[in-house]
Amino acid sequence: MKRILLTLALVTAAGTASADMGKMGVEAMDQSVANGIVSAAKVTATDNGWLVVHRTDDTMKPGPVVAYAPIRSGETMDVAAILTEPVASGDKLMLMIHGEDGGMKTGAFEYTLGAKEDGPVRVDGKLVMTVITAQ
Repeated sequence: MKRILLTLALVTAAGTASADMGKMGVEAMDQSVANGIVSAAKVTATDNGWLVVHRTDDTMKPGPVVAYAPIRSGETMDVAAILTEPVASGDKLMLMIHGEDGGMKTGAFEYTLGAKEDGPVRVDGKLVMTVITAQ
């Protein structure tokens, strides 16, 4: 299995990593979704929020949400998100950190594609996410 780790500790032109970027990330690998679950081995976030699973393709743009699960500030291990619609083997999924802010209710996932409520977290303008392939 291919293991993907994206902690967003991207190297700047000077060859150093941004301090904030090293604090957040999603660790996941390609996986079977036959059990109706998509999971991340570890999610690291600076605030409480959501691990949100979007459909994506070769354009790497986030598409419709197909699963989500709550995450805590800090490290959350083995985050399991229950799929809300079928995902086929070979489909690409983007596992992304979303915040828990801007909505009407705390603890209720209120995001719809393009909305600001419980929206995607960005660090230095980049989404905190990783892409996996459903097996």
